Amino acid sequence: MNKQKLVVPAIALVSALPLLAALYFYYVSPPAGRMNFGDLLQPTPLPGTSLRLLGGEAFRFEQLRGKWLLLQIDSGDCDVRCRDKLYTMRQIRLAQGKDRARLERVWLLSDGSRPAPDLLEEFEGTWVVATVGSDVLAVFPAPADRAVHLYVVDPQGNLMMRFPEKPDPTRMIKDLQRLLRPARIGAG
Repeated sequence: MNKQKLVVPAIALVSALPLLAALYFYYVSPPAGRMNFGDLLQPTPLPGTSLRLLGGEAFRFEQLRGKWLLLQIDSGDCDVRCRDKLYTMRQIRLAQGKDRARLERVWLLSDGSRPAPDLLEEFEGTWVVATVGSDVLAVFPAPADRAVHLYVVDPQGNLMMRFPEKPDPTRMIKDLQRLLRPARIGAG
């Protein structure tokens, strides 16, 4: 008879444990940090401004609609930081495996300088877009210098994420995989 009286309270206790644990972790000891490495931005549509590719052809961001964009802003006189970002973008794209065709690399030239031919050859496949005389760069938010960041644009053409200066490529890959895998937008 004693055991029968303990069954109901035991079931109630076992049932309440997950709720109590959830409340404890939510209010008393919340998990540190966040899941994503990059800073999520308020989605902002990229302007439909007509720009020029390095070869002189007309370019609009709409041409890349349906693709995820990994984007950098730098001078055509590409310094070490600029080269590092170009290298990181290329490697991050390659690391996406079968999803790499869904990701394009874009270099927005912030001045009238022309990149060296060997640099363009080394990072072939990167869209090199001249922005001098346009207001396109004003869309890219940054606490100080927008050229220190790498940006992510979704397949609808919305700027939505910014990576910090000297980002950790492994964490960038994970962020992009979280975006690319569930969202089949831009899939072949």
